[in-house]
Amino acid sequence: MKKKVVISGCSLLVLIALGVGIYYLFFKKVDNKVISEDAIKFKEEYESLNDKTIESNGKVYRTVNISEDNPFVYKTAEEIAEMMENDESFIVYFGFKSCPWCRSVISTLDQVAHDKNIKKIYYVDVLDIRDTLTVNSKNKVETTKEGTEGYYKLLKLMDNVLEKYTLTNSKGKEIDTDEKRIYAPNVAVIIKGNAEKLVSGNSEKQTDAYMELTDEMVKETYNMFSEVIQIYLDNDCENQKVC
Repeated sequence: MKKKVVISGCSLLVLIALGVGIYYLFFKKVDNKVISEDAIKFKEEYESLNDKTIESNGKVYRTVNISEDNPFVYKTAEEIAEMMENDESFIVYFGFKSCPWCRSVISTLDQVAHDKNIKKIYYVDVLDIRDTLTVNSKNKVETTKEGTEGYYKLLKLMDNVLEKYTLTNSKGKEIDTDEKRIYAPNVAVIIKGNAEKLVSGNSEKQTDAYMELTDEMVKETYNMFSEVIQIYLDNDCENQKVC
């Protein structure tokens, strides 16, 4: 009888240890805040390029500072499309770590999220999921690389907030591709499955992706992201007394 009790106790200890191990595999604590694995990954991913020189053009990647308890959660285009089809409400950021325009705004997006107490912003890395279009010698648009199924699905679901995709030919003439595009950076608010608003976050005064950002540029970026996030907050029934 005692032997059975000992075995049961040992089993319980093993289960507890296993549970603790799984918890710390995906989360850690910093200043008593629970930090997710995605937050750690996002910070390391974006900060890994800080001050590194780009071989293709000799420019230097902008230094970005991402908080350890940042709100970014990795999702695929397919997962975001499914969430929209399920009438969910959320904020999503489309970008990629080497995008210089993304690096101009990502620290501010992180800051706005903290100021607005946003715990989750979904992140879709668009570097390799989009199609690649070119203009041939006859001024015809050709697809040189197909996008993923999830990307094309998002183009349909978010059509109302996306901009037209245009290319420039050898003579500098703008050619309409007859397609829309998810650019980087793009931050969108989805309310009950519908895309309500989308912004890049880049100030109109920023004429070069690598230029030094002024306080005015950063403020414009902050305000753009605040507006998008506020739309989400105004429609977030879970955090409101009435809805």
